[in-house]
Amino acid sequence: MTFEYHPPTEPLKIIFEDKDVLGVVKPSGLLSVPGRGEDKQDSLYTRVLKQYPLAQMVHRLDMDTSGIVLVALRRKAERALKSQFQARTIQKTYQAVVSGVPNPESDSIQVPLMAHPTLSLRHVVHEGGKTSQTDYKTVWTRVDYSLLNLFPQTGRSHQIRVHLQHIGHSILGDRFYASDGVIAQASRLMLHACEVAFEQPYSREVIRLQVPWEPEKYLIP
Repeated sequence: MTFEYHPPTEPLKIIFEDKDVLGVVKPSGLLSVPGRGEDKQDSLYTRVLKQYPLAQMVHRLDMDTSGIVLVALRRKAERALKSQFQARTIQKTYQAVVSGVPNPESDSIQVPLMAHPTLSLRHVVHEGGKTSQTDYKTVWTRVDYSLLNLFPQTGRSHQIRVHLQHIGHSILGDRFYASDGVIAQASRLMLHACEVAFEQPYSREVIRLQVPWEPEKYLIP
């Protein structure tokens, strides 16, 4: 089936701004940066550029993931933020609604990941892959799904999605890694970047941004 890109049209939501850094909320369904082809040029970055022509992206979220994205407004800030991401000093918290009830309620998933050898845009657990770690803690559970707080200690592509699939708790609405039944339980990928803490590049002050969401509104009975 050919993928058709229909990004949401909601206005840019800015939750933080100073002379160096912009904190923006990316909705689910919008690319972080332009994709291949004229039909995939609309993205969070191109929308930001309309208001901030010198802005530079320093990290990304998957198209289907919502939540906080940091954008640099100056070259020095770009270098400083990228350095923090590389050093893993930026603290990131995600939330996900997953199938089933994890046991134990909290744990650390530490399995290596690599690009899938035959499927494009997919990743897979493989002993020859890169070291990856995602810590999780259960927030609440229902009969057949649970809300988790997730703390990625590394930043591999699709890391959270593949790690949760690996332990048998795929994310609801995950069209890449979940079964048809789990995909059908939600109207979108139930993964949200809800909190980020970083060091302001100039003042060195620790800034913590939070964007709560309402996962229940996307669940399909």
